[in-house]
Amino acid sequence: MKVLITGTSQGIGRAIAELFLDKGYTVIGIDRQAASIENGAYTHYVCDVRDYENLPAVDGVEILINNAGTQNEDDIDINLKALIKITEKYGVREGIRSILNIGSASAHTGSEFPEYCASKGGILAYTKNVAMRVAKFGATCNSLDPGGVLTPLNECVINDAELWAQIMDETPLKRWASTEEIAEWAYFLTVVNSFCTGQSILVDGGESINYNFVWKD
Repeated sequence: MKVLITGTSQGIGRAIAELFLDKGYTVIGIDRQAASIENGAYTHYVCDVRDYENLPAVDGVEILINNAGTQNEDDIDINLKALIKITEKYGVREGIRSILNIGSASAHTGSEFPEYCASKGGILAYTKNVAMRVAKFGATCNSLDPGGVLTPLNECVINDAELWAQIMDETPLKRWASTEEIAEWAYFLTVVNSFCTGQSILVDGGESINYNFVWKD
């Protein structure tokens, strides 16, 4: 089965790609950074997801995972507009089995940077729209909305003892997810799941219960 994943050079995207490769899938990655995965079943394209004219020609995608995203860097263009373009190009077509959009708990709470929240909030509505349109193919479309995850993007607060203590006070499970945990959720929603669709799955250790956002100035 052919899996296309955006944003595979680090963090959640890389963990998802590695999990699918470990399970024997053919994986195609799109990222503006060079490949960080060496595997015979993995093909990497260096491309900015906003460069619509130069997106690679990839046929027969059965699972599409929109993971590429940013924070405070053209969030609407990268996190939402590019995700829509990628989905319409590779996902809304006969032969697709499942589409997964990596959103954020902030889409549910609004407790983060304004454009970031807006970009991720847009994903919630777009996920429902796509779910209705791919249902005729027997396919599902959901969003996976993590809270805190141990990624390089979050190191500025992970490595700040005072801020980390505040964040843990807001997180009932007293920890953040590993990228491997989020990858397992991605696999479940795209492979194991065949009936849940149009839903936004919040995986945040209970953080959204408290609604307070802690970040470095």
